[in-house]
Amino acid sequence: MEIAEDRKIKGSGTKNLFENPILEKLTRSHFSIPLSILAIISISLAYLSFTQFNIEVGTFAILFIIGFFSWTLGEYLIHRYVFHMDNDKRWKRWVTYTFHGIHHEYPKDKDRIVMPPAGAILISSIIFGGFWLILQEYAFAFVPGFLIGYLAYAFVHYAIHAYQPPKNFLKWLWIYHSIHHYKHPDQYFGVSTPIWDYVFNTSPKKKK
Repeated sequence: MEIAEDRKIKGSGTKNLFENPILEKLTRSHFSIPLSILAIISISLAYLSFTQFNIEVGTFAILFIIGFFSWTLGEYLIHRYVFHMDNDKRWKRWVTYTFHGIHHEYPKDKDRIVMPPAGAILISSIIFGGFWLILQEYAFAFVPGFLIGYLAYAFVHYAIHAYQPPKNFLKWLWIYHSIHHYKHPDQYFGVSTPIWDYVFNTSPKKKK
């Protein structure tokens, strides 16, 4: 299986990832469904942070904000090192294409722009478990911010692929991500923010 960058980009259309109709169905979703699920999970965790662990409002706000901005780094690292990992192994090629390469091949396929519900629930559970081991009860304040950061990213990502760029200052987000898809798939990994591309030097310098 080729990696996404080696496949010709289709301007429209879609294709099946799996022959099994149940597995195939699990790879698709309207963007509002997984985002709603994650929003409910975030609200539930926040509620528990106050009612079960008596976390103070100020402490919650600080951890929530840190969690929110921590997602931007997570977004960059996952996009760069998981979705665009080296293709020197067959399993790596399978992972990159299944989870992201097909999106590069069919960037206008609206059913695969955001993570489907099954993946959203699984990944959010793993994320919470990991942060619980580190932060204990404070994970109930940090993880909601982290997940809301993902929601912001997912909404921006969907808007970029589903709608024409706006005629205002946000247009640069459309241009920035389009460069990643159509010109430099090995760079420009930031979607909701380019900050980490500048930190890690994956945003090419403009020629004089």
